[in-house]
Amino acid sequence: MKVAIFFGSKSDKDTMKKAADILDEFGVDYKAYIISAHRAGALLKQVVKQVEDEGCKVIIAGAGLAAALPGVIAGMTTLPVIGVPLECISDKSNGLGGMDALLSIVQMPPQIPVATVGINSSKNAAYLALQILALNDAELSKKLKSFREKLAEDAELSGIDIKF
Repeated sequence: MKVAIFFGSKSDKDTMKKAADILDEFGVDYKAYIISAHRAGALLKQVVKQVEDEGCKVIIAGAGLAAALPGVIAGMTTLPVIGVPLECISDKSNGLGGMDALLSIVQMPPQIPVATVGINSSKNAAYLALQILALNDAELSKKLKSFREKLAEDAELSGIDIKF
């Protein structure tokens, strides 16, 4: 397992599955966990240690509202942690649209960084994890380069000879 995906609530599963789908597409092994930083801190600490022992290289952590999960995990490990701020789906009444989570994750104290992607952008978290892993994986690096070349080709073709 090279990537661990954490999120704090079952309601986040559909959003975080998008990260897993990207990792699957590139053939990267991962495990996913639903663990609340606030409600199950001891279990979280145990599982973070477990994923380290299993050879995990990058952690993706999604959280909404107070969004403590990515920061708490970053405080438990020296592995890179990528935070995904999540719009709270189960409680639309907070009215903050994920901005609360974004600010909570991006404003980490010095020495304990969390790389942060956009609100609900678990796909980008997966792509960033792939880039980190590709630093030491030539095969994955080739896959990513090929993927990017195809993106460029598609973008170039989409703007040529358009009809209104």
